[in-house]
Amino acid sequence: MIGVTRGELIINDVSDIVVVRKTVRQAAASLNFSLSDITRIVTAASELARNVYLYAGSGKVVWQTIDDAGMTGIQLTFEDHGPGIRDLEKAMQEGWSTSGGLGLGLPGTRRLMDEMEIDTGGDNGTTIVIKKWRRRN
Repeated sequence: MIGVTRGELIINDVSDIVVVRKTVRQAAASLNFSLSDITRIVTAASELARNVYLYAGSGKVVWQTIDDAGMTGIQLTFEDHGPGIRDLEKAMQEGWSTSGGLGLGLPGTRRLMDEMEIDTGGDNGTTIVIKKWRRRN
């Protein structure tokens, strides 16, 4: 394996979104993702970090290298203890937004990444896990 990466960042200020972007970019580059995949990963991470800050006020992201059947990838786990996503089905529809944005956040993230899982609701906040697998040359 090229580089083992694992780390965690707290998100509790708008400036932390920039730190998440920079850190995730470095982690993806260390795993030799293509420039276009690095851009996809960083864009998805930025969107989810922004959502943590905007909707929950604070949370964290954990990134790590993953391996499965000889493939290497990166997994990003965003966790917060906010109110959760009230209507996940609507939130996954392009154009739907509670913040007045374009409504591309969660659907866009799903499109940019290879895998996405969302656990939300109740008093547990929201956990979103996204994965991107490195393409074989």
